[in-house]
Amino acid sequence: MFIDTHCHLFYPNFNGEVPEIINRAIEAGVEYIIVPSTNLASCRQAIDLANQYDGVYAAIGIHPHDTSEWDNSIIDSLDKLSKEKKIVAIGEIGLDYYYDFSPREKQIEAFEQQLELAIALGLPAIIHNREANQDTMEIVRKYSLQGLKAQFHCYAGTVDEAKELISLGHYISFTGNVTFKNTDDIRKKLFEIGTKNLLLETDAPFMAPEPFRGKRNEPSYLKITAERIAELFNITLKELSRVTNNNVYKLFKVGKQTETSFTYELKGNLYINITNRCDSNCVFCGRKDEPIISGYNLKMNEEDEPPAHVYINEIGDPKKYKEIVFCGYGEPTIRWEVVKQIAYYIKENGGTTRLNTNGHGNIINKRDITTELKDLIDIVSISLNSSDANQYSKLMNVSKEYHSEMLKFASGAKKYSQVIMTVVGLENVNIEAARKLVEEEIGAEFYVRNYFE
Repeated sequence: MFIDTHCHLFYPNFNGEVPEIINRAIEAGVEYIIVPSTNLASCRQAIDLANQYDGVYAAIGIHPHDTSEWDNSIIDSLDKLSKEKKIVAIGEIGLDYYYDFSPREKQIEAFEQQLELAIALGLPAIIHNREANQDTMEIVRKYSLQGLKAQFHCYAGTVDEAKELISLGHYISFTGNVTFKNTDDIRKKLFEIGTKNLLLETDAPFMAPEPFRGKRNEPSYLKITAERIAELFNITLKELSRVTNNNVYKLFKVGKQTETSFTYELKGNLYINITNRCDSNCVFCGRKDEPIISGYNLKMNEEDEPPAHVYINEIGDPKKYKEIVFCGYGEPTIRWEVVKQIAYYIKENGGTTRLNTNGHGNIINKRDITTELKDLIDIVSISLNSSDANQYSKLMNVSKEYHSEMLKFASGAKKYSQVIMTVVGLENVNIEAARKLVEEEIGAEFYVRNYFE
């Protein structure tokens, strides 16, 4: 199931065909369509479409092309329209310095006032940016501090700007242009940005994918774009759908939140979501705010933590997976006895096990548990995060003594398991010092994790 987050169904070249277009979309697996407006007249049209069709939702806003006559009364009109049912965003709004159909000062005025309206209404924005990166970024940075959340449709900025936008909680989408033969640069950009905050869109009736390039686009073609994106990331359509649909729900509240997963499969591995509890509070961890990985919802309260047999039933034959990894949005060794029960089953049935941990298991369990890794855990991956104890303490919000305890855990684990130690590639972390500590002093393998993984 897919969600088209950007389709102008009110355009004249759809007239008389909307029911058939929506039916074709449903047959192609597109369950929901968001219709962004471009002016006050199309706001009303988008609302009417949303009221007429169950799977259609509306966004209201004034496109930069239509802001030449902007005045404050338009905000009042948009505010009134926002009270209608099935309004999920303010958009399409933004800046367009390529065509300059409207004076730039008017575009900026309209853009900022509509962002203020979005924030006041608690709605996300759908943002258009063409040849206006610098002004767009400056404005978005300002309003992000006030709680703005937005989709940057038909993304036109740089990879670094996209990563900054994602760090601010915004979302990125690409159109059928990712399928064009001569757009390797766009595909490269998309690949570097990743799928974490990715949405799908057609921008219909524009930007039809190959082999329909140059013809009228429609929501049913979204699957073609999705297939190309899934191929680019070497993931299944099901995985891409799960990730992007969950992102749509988080931003627009369209569709539904996925249920908690106790196990989840990624790239041939099965991951065991043992707990959300942790003795650390890492600055780069989304455990409390957004425990989502690749569209899987890992949120779990302590009272909801299942016993070992629930995981074992979901695992089935361990040999189906390259590795079975104890890794969720928490520290697995907090439930060490459950981990051991599951690991015993996996090893008895020919599987390979990996424990992803912060290395605090001895502190948590008040004994040396590294001896218990023998014949149960094949690989131990430990979050080193920094070679400097003071920096480690700040990154993980723990006492700096935990750093030496983590290193002791790593040395002990190395007697029974393959040990990998990792750091997140943050700008202020000394990667080479960490590498030297791991490889020369501990004698383990070293790996740098991308902040966006």
